[in-house]
Amino acid sequence: MSEIFALVPAAGCGSRMGSELPKQYLSMAGQPMIYHALATLCASPDVSNVFVVLAPDDVYWHRYDWSLFGEKLQPLFCGGATRAESVLNGLMAAELELDDWLLVHDAARPCLSHKQLARLIEALRDDEVGGILAVPVADTLKRADAECRIVHTENREGVWQAQTPQMFRTGLLLQALRTAPNVTDDASAVEALGFHPKLVTSSYSNFKVTYPQDIELAELLLAQRK
Repeated sequence: MSEIFALVPAAGCGSRMGSELPKQYLSMAGQPMIYHALATLCASPDVSNVFVVLAPDDVYWHRYDWSLFGEKLQPLFCGGATRAESVLNGLMAAELELDDWLLVHDAARPCLSHKQLARLIEALRDDEVGGILAVPVADTLKRADAECRIVHTENREGVWQAQTPQMFRTGLLLQALRTAPNVTDDASAVEALGFHPKLVTSSYSNFKVTYPQDIELAELLLAQRK
């Protein structure tokens, strides 16, 4: 019977945060940001192991205490220059079975809830392709020109905002990332092979921390869980 694993690419620097410290290690609610995503993944009874893919020269990881997660958490110092490369390197280093499921989650989405994770797994564990957490776009979308003037309004019907985790079979994801290495998310690579991943409704609370002001909002959401 196939198992479910999780992988968190965390080899980037998060330049838009304007900090010398890599974004995944910025302090949030008393812990490095990545801690909160890892805690949710490691707490899931459905997930066998959680792999975190770090830069080969990462000097920060060992400064923190990860002992709460025990051997379920496995660091892999094989990150690449891009997110897709880090996921692919992590997949090869983890040496999973081709029919195992893999949940790929952003280190900068600390507010993933246990309920959201369980809903994704339940919706996809018997799916032929896999899929992602996502939310329908609610705001009006504007297309801009080079001078930041509106060219036209986009039709938002049927448009969703992709989130993570994104859940696919290991074999399919390996093939997809080798075929389309320049994608910004795993679903895009799978789509490039002609497959149609399933959208599983999530919440806007599972947002990606990108700018400094996002940290305060994430801390408020995390505090509400206590």
